[in-house]
Amino acid sequence: MKTAQNLIKLAKKQGNKERAQGAARYFKTGPGQYGEGDIFCGLTVPQCRIIAKQFAELSLPEIKLLLKSKIHEIRLIALLILVKKYQDEANKKNIVDFYLKNTASINNWDLVDSSAHKILGHWFLDKKTTVLEKLSDSKNLWERRIAVLASFPRLANNDFDLSIKLAKKLLSDQHDLMHKAVGWMLREMGKRSLKELKRFLDEHSRRMPRTMLRYAIEKLPEKERLNYLKK
Repeated sequence: MKTAQNLIKLAKKQGNKERAQGAARYFKTGPGQYGEGDIFCGLTVPQCRIIAKQFAELSLPEIKLLLKSKIHEIRLIALLILVKKYQDEANKKNIVDFYLKNTASINNWDLVDSSAHKILGHWFLDKKTTVLEKLSDSKNLWERRIAVLASFPRLANNDFDLSIKLAKKLLSDQHDLMHKAVGWMLREMGKRSLKELKRFLDEHSRRMPRTMLRYAIEKLPEKERLNYLKK
């Protein structure tokens, strides 16, 4: 019988100390950094995906044990399993509720980016987005990023209202990772509607943090990019 404890033992066995040290630097785990205190065992993402596939049938209580792990890759594996479970199970709301109750464990950008749009984004594609808007008001950086990433499926359907609403709310966000996330969201909107992107930029570019603006205008012609940067 496959259990969370078996998975944890396997992950630790396959880990690599040197890779773990590099990951700790990459994910900014030093004092005062966004990933302060996070611990790595040194798995690659492909390794995490293989393990997640091997343990895909774990129950939600077992997945919760994984999410409580101090080891970053084990939390990532838990989320990869949860995404697959969401895609396969009929009772998707149960997975959504579980995700929302465990956001404290989804506490780095790769954990958010590998799961938020595939679970919350899909679920709220045709529903009221009050929950996502509430997350965007959170004092927790990762919950705010979850809200932004969860808007991407709507963008794919050419529905820009939520992304525009979130971008306006987060213009004054102080964290660089949110500047990147919002800029990325706006860039994705621009791929589908240059008109909507330029309308937003014309109104708000002077207020946008520089990183957010640079991400948002990345795909525009050089002349237009320079014009926005000069404003």
